[in-house]
Amino acid sequence: MSALALWVFAQIADEVLEQETQTFDQSILLAIRQMHTPLGDRIMLGITFLGEPILLLLICLGIAIRLLYYRHRSQATTLGIAAVGAIGLNYLIKVLFGRARPQLWNRIVDVGQYSFPSGHPMISLVIYGFIGYLIAKRYPRWRAWIFTLTMILIIAIGFSRLYLGVHWPTDVIAGYAAGIVWLMTCILSLETWRIYRMSGRHSQSN
Repeated sequence: MSALALWVFAQIADEVLEQETQTFDQSILLAIRQMHTPLGDRIMLGITFLGEPILLLLICLGIAIRLLYYRHRSQATTLGIAAVGAIGLNYLIKVLFGRARPQLWNRIVDVGQYSFPSGHPMISLVIYGFIGYLIAKRYPRWRAWIFTLTMILIIAIGFSRLYLGVHWPTDVIAGYAAGIVWLMTCILSLETWRIYRMSGRHSQSN
């Protein structure tokens, strides 16, 4: 999955640099614009707030404190690395590409920085995805429901950025792709460390 996500990101990044996605991006945003209603505006503002980096960091802090309290240091550390890494990586890529945000209508939210890739989808996928992974590990019987609800939340956050007109569709897709790569890297690192510790304990017991 990581390899596929990396390939998708590379393909989109190449087309964005060559400005080959403008027609595709603009047509989708204008179609979404037709869906706007006052109620929809309020709902999408609420959903997009769930992907705000500051809120996500506060959520991470609360969960990390709880994990440390129960002595799950490796999980707490990996969660922190996942969150900070996702935010830092997103900012770095934004600066490298320097893509301007859409200006197709008067937006109801103020945004800064650059557009590519979309930070809300990328960071929320990493953080909510990692939290969902930890919860599913603890409650394996509810794994399908946990993953489904997590995916719905992440997709909704991405769509809210399009609805609000602050990102191009390729920004959101690229954000998801980059987020998957980083999330899988963090999960693999945690699992590798867990296996290493278990093997070390097994060796000591023998």
